[in-house]
Amino acid sequence: MSAAAQEYTGPWLVVGLGNPGDGYARNRHNIGFMVADLLAERIGARFKAHKSRAQVAEGRLAGQRVVLAKPMTFMNLSGGPTTALRDFYKVPAAGIVAVHDELDLDYATLRLKTGGGDNGHNGLKSLTKSLGPDYHRVRCGIGRPPGRMEVADFVLKDFSAAERKELDWFVDRAADAVEALLSEGLERAQGTYNA
Repeated sequence: MSAAAQEYTGPWLVVGLGNPGDGYARNRHNIGFMVADLLAERIGARFKAHKSRAQVAEGRLAGQRVVLAKPMTFMNLSGGPTTALRDFYKVPAAGIVAVHDELDLDYATLRLKTGGGDNGHNGLKSLTKSLGPDYHRVRCGIGRPPGRMEVADFVLKDFSAAERKELDWFVDRAADAVEALLSEGLERAQGTYNA
């Protein structure tokens, strides 16, 4: 385990970004929810409503105490529920991980980092406004819209048939990246998943 991972002993707050409701469930913008759902499955936990306006599942992941969260506000208001959870569980920025879609990465590409800008992502904009920029990010590449399609239309569409062939593998790999971040620290996880 790296020094960075040893410094923070938890609980970790892993926030999957997405929009609530069945109509959004398979949208590109909801890959954060998909990863959170898989992580909950891995720890044998069920999501339950929390007073923070988020669904929460708790357990142990990669040997660490973890709180998985899916804000039940819309994407552009994710900061409020995340801040409420941060305060409730007393988690510093060093223990917060946001899992989100990323337009500037090719489909099924992952990048892990700490801090940075929001790159026009409304969920990150809301988180950064509420938390400051120094939380971890697991960036899940969805690529750019084809032709002249608007970004908003693209992210709110379901993954294409071709993308769906790789989607389970992609979500699985993103969940593995979250586990690596928690157990090995950012630098080692980046060495594996940012390659």
